[in-house]
Amino acid sequence: MSVTVITDSTFQSEVLAETKKAVLVDFWAQWCGPCKMLAPVLSAISEKRSDDIKICKIDVDSNIKSAQDFQISSIPCCIVFQNGKEIGRIIGHRTEAGMNDEITKIIGKA
Repeated sequence: MSVTVITDSTFQSEVLAETKKAVLVDFWAQWCGPCKMLAPVLSAISEKRSDDIKICKIDVDSNIKSAQDFQISSIPCCIVFQNGKEIGRIIGHRTEAGMNDEITKIIGKA
């Protein structure tokens, strides 16, 4: 499984309509250094945890509606959804181990 690139028009079908597993959405931008550093971390997690989480990314500059809808004020911002509802946020860069820990804490609470 790889990271799915989504847009304002696919957000509903790819994220909010997903009922089989949690979805992490990475809100990012091309010009953001920490966002670029987080990309390989999320790619690795996507490969290793495809059974329990779907990883998506959305460019905030090209998809302003979604960024506004979820009040994204700093990036990278990862929002975890379960059954169409936000259940947690992870703001800023993390190592793979750190991101895995954060995801596990959030999914465990859901």
